[in-house]
Amino acid sequence: MLNQFNVFTDAVAVFLAMLVSYWLRFSLFHGIKGLPFNYYVWLGVAAAALTLVVFAVAGLYESFRAVRFHVEAGRVAVLELLVALIIMAAMFVLRLGETSRWSVVFFYGTATLLLLGKRACIRLLLRRYRAMGYNQKRVLLVGHGESAEAYVKRVASDRNLGYQMLGYVADNSRWGKLPYCGTYDQLEEIFRQKKPDEVVVALPTEEGRWMKNIINACEKDGTKLSVVPSYVRYMPANPQVDSVNGLPLINLRRIPLDNLGNAFIKRAADIVCALLLIALASPLMLIAAIGVKLSSPGPVIFKQERVGKDKKTFYMYKFRSMKVNSSQNTGWSKNEDDRKTWFGSLIRKCSVDELPQFFNVLKGDMSLIGPRPELPFFVEQFREEIPRYMVKHQVRPGITGWAQVNGFRGDTSITKRIEYDLYYIENWSPAFDLRILLMTVFCMFNKEKINSRRDKKAGDEKR
Repeated sequence: MLNQFNVFTDAVAVFLAMLVSYWLRFSLFHGIKGLPFNYYVWLGVAAAALTLVVFAVAGLYESFRAVRFHVEAGRVAVLELLVALIIMAAMFVLRLGETSRWSVVFFYGTATLLLLGKRACIRLLLRRYRAMGYNQKRVLLVGHGESAEAYVKRVASDRNLGYQMLGYVADNSRWGKLPYCGTYDQLEEIFRQKKPDEVVVALPTEEGRWMKNIINACEKDGTKLSVVPSYVRYMPANPQVDSVNGLPLINLRRIPLDNLGNAFIKRAADIVCALLLIALASPLMLIAAIGVKLSSPGPVIFKQERVGKDKKTFYMYKFRSMKVNSSQNTGWSKNEDDRKTWFGSLIRKCSVDELPQFFNVLKGDMSLIGPRPELPFFVEQFREEIPRYMVKHQVRPGITGWAQVNGFRGDTSITKRIEYDLYYIENWSPAFDLRILLMTVFCMFNKEKINSRRDKKAGDEKR
């Protein structure tokens, strides 16, 4: 019933959008009328039918229970743009020259707003409805251990999903995260008693022999089956499924930027933005260079070897903010660090020391957005200590990134930083990059302490 309501209201929204676009073009903006109003009525009917077909083919009328709203909104906007372009093309091919092109533009904007507004209202209504215990999907968990615990934790953290966990099936009742329902060989009886809408299998590796029996029991009962792999903690958020002569393969390391089109978009944006930012920041970089030169002896630009894409090393450029020292290639920079000069701590405070990295972006060593590159010394250390640490080297490192705008920069938890970096890599999109770029503007001033001249003198006396 919910899907039928969704389809019906989509059709109504698109039809109304065409009528609103007629009013906007010819009444509000006083356009020259060509074809009569009833023509736009029939055009609205055609647009509504076309939208339903496109949305259905794209899977927008499947269950959206576990789909985030921003993902659904992006798909709606893109698919409705396709509908508008098809209408424009049809007008050209059929030589409907008197039809206003601006009315189609207004139609796209109005239709997208109505469709998204309607979907947002449905989600808010369902959130309230599910909080009251309605519209619940009854789920039976088969298995126990790490994968099962990860699934239960995520379901419990988002009540908007509307999943009612009936219990779990395992060889024993010692797990205790959910009510115990019985053993694997009692599945058929458990199905008759519990009547689950869906079965989620999360078997430990050592109990994989039960998978055949579980699948047969689900197929015999006609119950939908989903599987949480035992190696789920090594998988990306959106794994790629390939096929070799009909044999499905799960690609654990396919990421959005492996796509040539995505990689081209990101690289082109990097070059254009880097050139623009260099031009805008050149006066500030000149002031910073003079300040560095006058504040302490040594080079203006500090070059440091870092590990980048495909584990290749490169030299990253920064304005020198510290005195020349012997631990610059192995020492971790800290908030309160007596190696920093007074002027160096000032430019670090407002991230001006990072500006020369725009030239790294032009060279292709770095991107504007991405995981921060690390020293080879620490890469060798972290690769042994932190799971999936080396995955970050599948993309170009960045001047700023998802971890940095969430507060994990400098002397902070490397484990949390990698967690945010991997989320960015696995969920990259141009919109995500733009979001990080805008957030960076508000994170220019960090928590680093500015060394006073008194601190500098005390540090010199201590040494």
